[in-house]
Amino acid sequence: MRIVLFTHPPFFNHQSMPRFTNMLAEGMRKRGHEVEIYSPEAFFFNLPLSSLFKKWLGYIDQLFIFPAIVKKRIKYNHNTLYIFTDHALSMWVPIVKHLPYVIICHDFLAQRSANGEIPQNLTGWTGRKYQGFIRKGYTLGENFISVSKKTQQDLHKFLGREPALSRVVYNGLNNDFVFMDIKTARQILNQKTKIDTFKGYILHVGGNLWYKNMSGVIKIYNSWRGSYCNSMPLLLIGSAHGADLQVEIKNSPYGDSIHLLSDIDDEYMNAAYSGASVLLFPSYAEGFGWPIAEAMASGCIVITTNEAPMTEVGGDAAVYISTRPISNSEDEAWAMKAAKILNQVINLPDSDRLEMLAKGYDNSKRFNRDNAMNQLEKIFFEILI
Repeated sequence: MRIVLFTHPPFFNHQSMPRFTNMLAEGMRKRGHEVEIYSPEAFFFNLPLSSLFKKWLGYIDQLFIFPAIVKKRIKYNHNTLYIFTDHALSMWVPIVKHLPYVIICHDFLAQRSANGEIPQNLTGWTGRKYQGFIRKGYTLGENFISVSKKTQQDLHKFLGREPALSRVVYNGLNNDFVFMDIKTARQILNQKTKIDTFKGYILHVGGNLWYKNMSGVIKIYNSWRGSYCNSMPLLLIGSAHGADLQVEIKNSPYGDSIHLLSDIDDEYMNAAYSGASVLLFPSYAEGFGWPIAEAMASGCIVITTNEAPMTEVGGDAAVYISTRPISNSEDEAWAMKAAKILNQVINLPDSDRLEMLAKGYDNSKRFNRDNAMNQLEKIFFEILI
């Protein structure tokens, strides 16, 4: 089978999507398939103009230049499958609508925001227009794969129908995460970061995105430090963090113990998970929630939000807290309740901790990379027939 992957342009610096694309390309090549990657090049984006215009120049490359180039490259081949690695690329669906194709859906958060469903992330006029281009594309589609049941539910809601093919395939872990000796893991992280991690630390993993609720992580930490006698540091690992978050840390009475780490390579992530006392992951929403599975595979207890798809990934092996309320008047009570649960997890008796770690490890086996690739390959062949 010949596979063509439509991917996000590299000049927009996405974090998780390139990893997913590389995992998919590598997995299919290992199974003997020919894989090509189609992605917009930076033409207008490279013009020497202010950064204020860069986003719009990138849209020109995506919406006008790239489709014209692809139309010249595409020829009918009964053994070729076109795969949109993210439904956010669906503005290109009309190009291959007459050919075998499938759209992979990760999350509909941007679509829901544009639809006015998420008050924490209101979308402006131009953003709504851009999301309209995307929706117009995927509503033409008939073949879909979703990374969670929650994503599939959102897909069907936006489509207003059930498409000809709609399957759920959970992501496989895109790195080899294993249990590490906790002292060894902390030693590795200490050498990398120069932070004293030997007595434990609270970990959060996620980029600078609204739905990660990183301000909520800090609020829980502040409440925990203020209520319980423990000075364990908080490590925030992810892509470059925004100015608002840095202000929150500066204003925290425990700011000296909160560390933003944006230069932690993948090779250190296993150690970061294995050495952590707990992963605190109170997202408002996710498409899948990679850190939950990664942490469990590495031997780390997870506290996350009691909402799908976090509950899909965490199963009965995670500890759950309620979603952060919108109302400021309820924010403090939410943080205090979450802090109490956080403290209980940190102080679990050894026997209970070992039981939780074992459950987490068993749960993480559901997200086996080879199994995920095998499921995808089977669906790909089904579409081609």
